[in-house]
Amino acid sequence: MTTQMHFAAQYLAAAGISFVDKKDDDSHTNLGFSVEKGILYTRNLDNKPIVLSLNYDLFELEWNNTSSKNTLKLDGTSHAEVLQWLKRMTANSEMSKPYSYDIHYELPYQITDDYVFKLQDISALQQLKKYRVLAYEIIREFLDRNKLYSEIRIWPHHFDTGAFAPLEDEAGLAIGLGLAIPDEAHNEYYFYISAYQGHDSVETINFKPLSLGEWKNEGFKGAVLPVTGVNKNNGVTFFEEALTAYKN
Repeated sequence: MTTQMHFAAQYLAAAGISFVDKKDDDSHTNLGFSVEKGILYTRNLDNKPIVLSLNYDLFELEWNNTSSKNTLKLDGTSHAEVLQWLKRMTANSEMSKPYSYDIHYELPYQITDDYVFKLQDISALQQLKKYRVLAYEIIREFLDRNKLYSEIRIWPHHFDTGAFAPLEDEAGLAIGLGLAIPDEAHNEYYFYISAYQGHDSVETINFKPLSLGEWKNEGFKGAVLPVTGVNKNNGVTFFEEALTAYKN
């Protein structure tokens, strides 16, 4: 289900590419997450009160404007059929140009016109939503406690829930943190935090071991914590312990 949701999120990212003013950091492609509604959603499209969202509970796409909501169930729907629906929605909404499915980054897998979405495991999908809710709550609490400001967004390329904030220190450090989907760094969802000086990752090889999680210094340089067993309290503790190490 992670792969299917990652696929489906690309429709939202492509809407951002099509209808949101381009940003150098690619933030026009990233997505919000509603803890209350369990949805991923775009920024306003085409400078109108129009948002495309992806619903975890219903496994559907939703085209929302101020007066109506149109939905498309993904279960049993092909990639080609999704694109037809999106082009119809944009035409009906009198957007300034057609919807274009044209992402500018590489995904770890490819989608073809005949690819069909399948709701294989509703309980797995609910668990993925719980991970997103937990990530948002932990990151929000950590940022607030440490008086750091960042949007908390889902980045469609790697499909991580992430935040990025500069630190008010003499070293000029900034931190990136979030929840990542399984990849080469870990085989399950995991929390991560890393620090940067300019564009360079801070080395962690000489840091003391963490009470939760572990430091990585090959490829990804930072700390990781698998999501299993994590709650709001120990998740915040993990981030704060890593932050202390970076500050010292």
